[in-house]
Amino acid sequence: MTLLIVGGSGFLGTELVRQAVLAGRPTAATYTTRPGSAPGITWRSLDLRDPGSVEAVVAEVNPRVIVNASSGGADWAVTAEGPVRLAIAAAKAGSRMIQVSTDAVFSGKSHVPYDEHCRPDPITPYGAAKAAAETVLLLHPDAVVARTSLIIGDGQSEHERTVHALATGTRDGVLFTDDFRCPVHASDLAAALLELASGDTTGVHHLGGNQALSRHELGVLIARRDGLDASRLPTGLRADSTLPGPLDIRLDSRSTQRKLRTTLRGAHQFLAPGRPHQHPCQSS
Repeated sequence: MTLLIVGGSGFLGTELVRQAVLAGRPTAATYTTRPGSAPGITWRSLDLRDPGSVEAVVAEVNPRVIVNASSGGADWAVTAEGPVRLAIAAAKAGSRMIQVSTDAVFSGKSHVPYDEHCRPDPITPYGAAKAAAETVLLLHPDAVVARTSLIIGDGQSEHERTVHALATGTRDGVLFTDDFRCPVHASDLAAALLELASGDTTGVHHLGGNQALSRHELGVLIARRDGLDASRLPTGLRADSTLPGPLDIRLDSRSTQRKLRTTLRGAHQFLAPGRPHQHPCQSS
């Protein structure tokens, strides 16, 4: 089974590539600026804004499954329209497709916690772009939308870098105490996505960690794991800030979890003090 990982040089994509290689899966991956360094991988340059580029890569690789782990932020052409182009090319090639989505497709104003039956109602440009990308389900009968939450690694994630910068006073800002999410570890998320890729499931699946935390509570766990002074982390309320965003978008992932061998751990488990912590410059 040939697996095509779109965004394979990104944070989540790198972990997907690593696990696919360890499992011995024939794998190709795409990049935007530079390829990753994993051995045994076929790398292809891909511009999701270009329909011709998308069709050419899918036709050349001829994958059994495509996992779109790309991250274009609020760039509509990449984040919203790119997955649609992928879905059209995948359907034409007879490939299954897994679109990695986000809890940001929800407003946090109702239905907490959100299960797979809740309809998106985004309130940010990024959430709107990701919600638009979920229309791949209408274009491709074998598509999967996998919504996740804040993705944490072993020092490499954006959230961990922010906590380090705030705790050491190298940047200004606060960690919100009223913004609740279900953080997930990159290794758990990648394993769950590869499980979905190996099966024949379709539709929407939630892949959040099994514990809801505020951004500040998450920051405290990261700081303690990494030997930083958590009391130095500044706090604030998103409700009082000018930053747009939902306040409570906890994902209910129990239905999907029951179908998986992979356990989607909560942050208190994967950020426990004393847990082996790999420096971001070390290889995984």
